[in-house]
Amino acid sequence: MKLVLFDIDGTLLDSGGAGSRALDAAFLQMFSIDNAFRGISMCGKTDTEIINEALDKHGIVMDGQLPAFIRIYLEHLRAGIDNPGKKLKPGVKDALNALEIMKDMALGLLTGNIEEGARTKLKPFGLNEYFPSGAFGSDNADRNVLLPIALERFRTRHPQAAITFEDCTVIGDTPRDVECAKLHGAHAIAVATGRYTAAELLATRADLVLNDLSDTAGFLKGLNF
Repeated sequence: MKLVLFDIDGTLLDSGGAGSRALDAAFLQMFSIDNAFRGISMCGKTDTEIINEALDKHGIVMDGQLPAFIRIYLEHLRAGIDNPGKKLKPGVKDALNALEIMKDMALGLLTGNIEEGARTKLKPFGLNEYFPSGAFGSDNADRNVLLPIALERFRTRHPQAAITFEDCTVIGDTPRDVECAKLHGAHAIAVATGRYTAAELLATRADLVLNDLSDTAGFLKGLNF
């Protein structure tokens, strides 16, 4: 059995900017600061990490208000996710359909999104059904500790499956996705569907770099480490 864990933003889909707009809107509503996340890179980071960077940038001490901020953020995200700019990345649906019917492959998420935010982004594309579990930015602000969480949740759901880190593959579009996999001895497939080029991703420790997931057969072959 192999566990294939997908990142969301830049890997599975483009939310059309809904996530960053929702963060800005929540910061404006709560702290009266407009464009609070301007200049803050969000690639490969967890939501909590991104929020903390904005708080530090503007000299704000949250003092127990993070749950309220998250609630406001989710309200704006739900309102803004259905926008004309949202789209699936090439080949995603075919790749997921192919994996879903393979008895020796299991699907999960490994994403910096808080779980409810992740589910909100996946919902318009009908992708939630593919991912019964995973690890999220709401589990820990440090992306590098999310793989053990995802693996433990899979083991809880499938106690008879003898699966280790070496049986896991993380698929993402940033060097951080690769790092969080290789740190634990898992495999990593990097896709150049986000802000990083294939050349930049080739400079990481990724086991395989693809331009996108449009070649379903090639992608599936690449999973057979």
